[in-house]
Amino acid sequence: MGFGFRPYRGDEDHGLMAAVRRGCAERDRIDADSVVDGLPTAAEIAEASAHLEEPSENQILVVRDGSVVGYATIRWWQERDGTWLYLHRGYLLPGHRRQGVGSAMLGWAEERIRWLVERHGTARTAVLGANAMATEQDATALLLAAGYRRVFSLVELKLDDLRRWSEPGSELPAGIRTGPIGTSHYRAAWRTVVDAYADVGSTRQQAFRDFVDTADPACWRAAWNEQDMVGVALCAVRRHHRTVGEVEELSVRTDQRRRGIGRVLLLEGLRSLREQGAATARLFTGTANPHRSYDLYESVGFRRQNEYVRYRKPLAAVVSR
Repeated sequence: MGFGFRPYRGDEDHGLMAAVRRGCAERDRIDADSVVDGLPTAAEIAEASAHLEEPSENQILVVRDGSVVGYATIRWWQERDGTWLYLHRGYLLPGHRRQGVGSAMLGWAEERIRWLVERHGTARTAVLGANAMATEQDATALLLAAGYRRVFSLVELKLDDLRRWSEPGSELPAGIRTGPIGTSHYRAAWRTVVDAYADVGSTRQQAFRDFVDTADPACWRAAWNEQDMVGVALCAVRRHHRTVGEVEELSVRTDQRRRGIGRVLLLEGLRSLREQGAATARLFTGTANPHRSYDLYESVGFRRQNEYVRYRKPLAAVVSR
């Protein structure tokens, strides 16, 4: 019996999909605790699937002899420069690779995206996107052979032992104060993050409502100059991995950078993560970051862990199959 595709069926599939991810881990050298693309539990896959639009249409499973051996998903969003990015991601057990199955999964994704773009009316600004960890050699080779090109990458950093972490000293500039972020500060915090990425076109737009819906402020900290918010550190303990903390965002207003504000906010965020029970901390940032963020992160104990690459392909290059 050969390979076949079948639609995603909901709850019955989440454990099978998680098993695929675990089965890929050794070959692809996956970091189980990565906050970018680690090894999700069935519950985490259920949550991610629930956030897909029409998950039974934009997610397929690969079956051989009645067993699930892979799956693929599609999601999309508008970036700050107006580009509509249609991102697909596939996972296939190593024993079933190099048999044309990965190419078939890629073909399904591209054809589905072509249909979605036509339905959405986004053809003028739509592009195909795909992710692969730098250690995923099979996925990287498949994408490059299909005409995808690397556009940027993210590097993930890790602070190994937050409980024994020796906190470096730092001082705030005169006139700057820090404190927790309450609900009345949400819009100012959201605006601080949005403004920090105003000149980075390839980042995802985030509406204020989405910011509020995902808020987890227990480890959030902000800096103010009088009544003006000038920086934020948005940190959180991972809900399904309670010993792993993440610095989800560290942003300082452009005119307040190079004053040590980001460093103080980062330290306060890490302290809060430790108080909430986190044993390690993670964060990720672009490899082309012009603000020397690596120097800051490494100065407080973070070390580079993983690299994740974003690939793109013009929609016009997709050939109908």
